[in-house]
Amino acid sequence: MEPPKQTGRIACFGEIMLRMTAPGRELLMQSARLDVCVGGAEANVATGLACLGHHARMVGIMPANPLGAAATRELRGHGVDVSGLATAPGRMGLYFLTPGAGLRASDIVYDRAYSAFALAAADAIDWTAALADVDWLHLSGITPALGPVPAQAALRAVAAAKAAGVRISFDGNYRARLWEAWDSDPRAILTELVASADLFFGNHRDMALLLDRPFDGDGTDRRRHAAEAGFAAFPNLRWIASTARHVDDADRHRLSARIDTPERDWQTEEVVVGGIVDRIGGGDAFAAGILHGLLSGLDEERTVATGLALACLKHSLPGDASLFGQSDIDAFLAGGLDVRR
Repeated sequence: MEPPKQTGRIACFGEIMLRMTAPGRELLMQSARLDVCVGGAEANVATGLACLGHHARMVGIMPANPLGAAATRELRGHGVDVSGLATAPGRMGLYFLTPGAGLRASDIVYDRAYSAFALAAADAIDWTAALADVDWLHLSGITPALGPVPAQAALRAVAAAKAAGVRISFDGNYRARLWEAWDSDPRAILTELVASADLFFGNHRDMALLLDRPFDGDGTDRRRHAAEAGFAAFPNLRWIASTARHVDDADRHRLSARIDTPERDWQTEEVVVGGIVDRIGGGDAFAAGILHGLLSGLDEERTVATGLALACLKHSLPGDASLFGQSDIDAFLAGGLDVRR
């Protein structure tokens, strides 16, 4: 299959962190070793899109130290445009992962308070420069969850994008532990951000939080009801994309995906994902796949299949981000698991 024609440029705004992972399937600090990789939801999306050939610009604040410089080099090495990254005094945000095993779930401990990104002023980013020649802005609910100043920074980013005629992609990415760490009003802040979005990544639970109401029913019906309520509440929205995950154990999950428009929806079949290497970043890979489809001019059916393919492939790869190209997606969708020679 010929790769789709790729058009459009995207900026991704958020905090870049280091992920510290217990090796193998150990508990955290079971041994005196940790595996390190660059992470962060928005950086994962930028990396995934850059590996698919798109121009992806990362926007944010990096600590002016060797850790920040190393993370910037890592992103640049994957083809991400790092011209939107400024530096400031402060520390690098970290998070620590204990990988799941068997019936034991994965667990994350954040250590990102007082990072250079979290302490940056709300107006630290020059959005005229950051959004120059950009068609889309992608950000997530993680940034406003970090505190009142990052929340204002996210709102400024969205306002600048709207003023510049840039489409907005927003991933709900609700992180209860981050919101609970300060005197926050997540519903009010997230509602204001989603109201400006063209594309929203979230399911019926995210919509229930935003609209302060439950959604009844099972499976696809409940998701469609939630999507319809979302389009009614947020008339700027053109697409809502989401995945459904059923966890059998740490090594075997079942994934499906859907994309809704105000008029209709497209739902994939469920895919069994076995032999999982690393599930972290699967949602970011899905977001990258959906954006890849929209940036490439694919229809919604192919777009949601592409998003699910990239999410499934990410489970086979250690680290935070998807590093796969179009040929990997094509092979997955064709069902080819034999060695490619």
